[in-house]
Amino acid sequence: MGIQCFKDGHVRQSIREDDETTLLRQMEREKIPPPPKPKPPTDKVLAAKKIQSWWWGTLVRCTLLHATLRALIIQCWWRQVLARLQAKRQRVALELCARQLWAAVRLQSWVRMWHVRQRYCRLFNAVHIIQFYWRWRSCHTHRFFHGSYELTTSQLSLELDIFLGSQICRITDCIPFPIKN
Repeated sequence: MGIQCFKDGHVRQSIREDDETTLLRQMEREKIPPPPKPKPPTDKVLAAKKIQSWWWGTLVRCTLLHATLRALIIQCWWRQVLARLQAKRQRVALELCARQLWAAVRLQSWVRMWHVRQRYCRLFNAVHIIQFYWRWRSCHTHRFFHGSYELTTSQLSLELDIFLGSQICRITDCIPFPIKN
């Protein structure tokens, strides 16, 4: 179907017919008799067509079977590739999670250690302060050292009492002098 425009402003629409319609119209005008109908095929022709259709059907089925098998092999390979990729991603995610968990545990242990160390240092300082004041008090309320000695020409005799809070340590010793001839 086409539209034609002329210079004088007229428009004409043309309709194009297909070849079959054109041929039929020509035949009607010229009174040509229609082509003769084909003869029915013989038994040999029918048998040959049957064998040919069976053979082509077998070839097509075989071709389709091979194509299906090839597609199945490609699909199996692709599924294996995807499974390997998925397993690799899972392993990487698991390793990342394990590393993060390890880091969190390590950090928690450091924080706990720091808290325990702070508490220990506070207690240690408190103990030092208590010991210092207790020793100072012990030294000033009691004699810390008490002793006596005796010196002779050949030896030194010592008696020493050391007061350690509620305990007493007594040392008695004789030290001989070397005699030179």
